[in-house]
Amino acid sequence: MSGNRVAPEDEEPKYLTGSLILAVFTAVLGFFQYGYCIGVINAPQKIIEAHYANVLGISSPDAVFEPAGNATDVGKDPKITMLWSMSVAMFAVGGMISSFAVGWIGDKMGRIRALQLLNILSITGNVFLGVSKMGPSHILIIIGRFITGLYCGIMSGIVPLYVGEIAPTPLRGALGTFHQLATVIGILISQVLGLRMLLGNESLWPMLISLSGAAAALQLFMLFLCPESPRYLYIKLGKAEDAKKSLLWLRGNYDPTKDLEEMEREKEEASKEKPVSILQLITSTTYRQPFLVAIMVHLAQQFSGINAIFYYSTDIFTEAGIKEPVYATIGVGAINTLFTVVALLLVEKAGRRIMFLGGMLGMLVCTVLMTVGLLLQESHPWMSYVSMVAIFIFVSVFELGPGPIPWFIVAELFSQGPRPSAVAMAGFANWFSNFMVGMLFQYIARFTGAYVFLIFSAMIIGFSCFIYFKVPETKGKSFEEIAEEFRRMKKGSSGGSRAATELEHLGSNPNA
Repeated sequence: MSGNRVAPEDEEPKYLTGSLILAVFTAVLGFFQYGYCIGVINAPQKIIEAHYANVLGISSPDAVFEPAGNATDVGKDPKITMLWSMSVAMFAVGGMISSFAVGWIGDKMGRIRALQLLNILSITGNVFLGVSKMGPSHILIIIGRFITGLYCGIMSGIVPLYVGEIAPTPLRGALGTFHQLATVIGILISQVLGLRMLLGNESLWPMLISLSGAAAALQLFMLFLCPESPRYLYIKLGKAEDAKKSLLWLRGNYDPTKDLEEMEREKEEASKEKPVSILQLITSTTYRQPFLVAIMVHLAQQFSGINAIFYYSTDIFTEAGIKEPVYATIGVGAINTLFTVVALLLVEKAGRRIMFLGGMLGMLVCTVLMTVGLLLQESHPWMSYVSMVAIFIFVSVFELGPGPIPWFIVAELFSQGPRPSAVAMAGFANWFSNFMVGMLFQYIARFTGAYVFLIFSAMIIGFSCFIYFKVPETKGKSFEEIAEEFRRMKKGSSGGSRAATELEHLGSNPNA
């Protein structure tokens, strides 16, 4: 590295390099696994439930089996409903538990080594899923989903930290969106592979639900090619020369002086504030407002109802009268992916706050349309298509803001001391709400019928009001600039700008 030509200090650095793309791609393979695990459980639901019934010796008058052993409808036995809900939701339970370890593992092991060890956990969980047909399937699937959830819980905190720390400031939002792009691609691929003609059939479903293990093996290998976060090396370990080498690998031939000076200033600030524990983060009045923002943006993402769509879209389309619901579900995945790319292009132009708000308001309209479509489809069959179009638009606007933004905005709001704990708690909030939706949606839908999405409507209204009044715009600001905004607000400086007014809600560095 030292022999390479370094660009003059006044030469504009080439922000997007092949090395940076490789590092980001490798990191977000973890979110691909996350998306795959979310989407894969949907298509084979009837087949796996029928297998559960066979294993447990449960016979239901509602279950109708084809000669090949496939279930066109599944018995509504309460035990099967409970086991299936656990199979779906146990993934989120693992994520909830492990999300608390993000800060400790990320700081003790480093970002790269932590991800390498985590992939061993992912591969182990997928082995349980792959052999589930050979034993008590419900137990093995629940265990496998729990272990893969453990992997995804820690990964979903460390990957945004790593990508945020290696990304140049002008590209931080766009590269942060790659988390969500990898997620939706994982969902889409799981939906396509879930077709009966491919892996979503009675004989191959164990392979289908365990294939994210292949992505884990690929990521494990590719991580050996990637450098450690230069910020972690410089600020946490004090290895300035290693940080410089990492920067040159990521950015190409340029003068890293400005980046190293920024890290030095951040290191000085970090030395003034000790690492903040989760308990300190929760109880400190200084961090109360940014902590509340971090939690609420993640709750808004999940309680918008998006994972009700992903987990149970085949059921929803069936209820809406769609003859081939699995293809409609794949259509949702395709639209999901397309609009995530659109978000990637817009997030650094439009800003985080406006895209988040716009997405939430669009989803509000769609939940009302879904409800109207489901209520009127018996008297007006064409209304089933209104429900289907509403679901497509719902997913589209979700990916414009509420989908990608929570994963990276939390790291933007906190300095080095409280950042790991903040990311861990925000991740826990995301996983907890994910679990609640996955576990309870089936029961709530049976109780409320067509009105189920009005519950999400009410939640979206509440979260939109919070975002409008409390969430600041962080577009284009370096970590140091955001910290400076916090310090200025604590000292009572009135910058006069809208951004300054908004940031006043968010507290400040306690040691400024």
